[in-house]
Amino acid sequence: MPAGVFGGLGTVIVALAGLAAAGSFRSDPAPYLSDKDLLRSVRRGGTILFLRHPQTEPDQADTDPLHLENVAAQRQLSEEGRQTARALGRAFRDLKIPVARVLASKFRRATEAARLLDVGEVETSMDIAEGGLVVSPNENRRREKALRALLSTPPHPGKNIVIVSHKPNLQDAAGKEFGDAAEGEVFVFRPLAGGGFTCLGRVPAARWTAWAEESKNAPPPRGG
Repeated sequence: MPAGVFGGLGTVIVALAGLAAAGSFRSDPAPYLSDKDLLRSVRRGGTILFLRHPQTEPDQADTDPLHLENVAAQRQLSEEGRQTARALGRAFRDLKIPVARVLASKFRRATEAARLLDVGEVETSMDIAEGGLVVSPNENRRREKALRALLSTPPHPGKNIVIVSHKPNLQDAAGKEFGDAAEGEVFVFRPLAGGGFTCLGRVPAARWTAWAEESKNAPPPRGG
């Protein structure tokens, strides 16, 4: 078994088997929801919140990507990125977004961001770590399938799953239209009953913070 496979591997394998039997994965290009409907959907649960790690140091690079224990050789979160992760997690909590699991790539910028969110215990895995040219084509395809399976697997009822990963992983698993994913941007996916997934919307970190502020300032509902 490859290292770094999640504890819920059985669920992922079942999802992969079912999707493979259907012939292909399906990323439904449905129109994005309005802000109001998107936030309502996330609060109800049943979605996958894919976060591309927040802002990183622009003068750093991953110079030893095969040895992730060598953290000094990785591109790290900037102080702005750390502030973004903290603010995003605070917004999730203020908005009362229910989170069942937090999954993160083993690269430090992703695991640090996931922990700074502070919305649940963080599980790390190579399954959603960036591969690129330093791993084999077969390994890149394995990671692509693993992320697709996660995006296609419904969370526990009334809960959401947070995934902190990288732009190339999202583009490989969900399509080229996600190749412009910004650092700190959250993509809201909903698994489809017939297999695959649909993207309900794309939300920059600052918008979550704005929603949280609006929620605090909203007048209480009137009595009947």
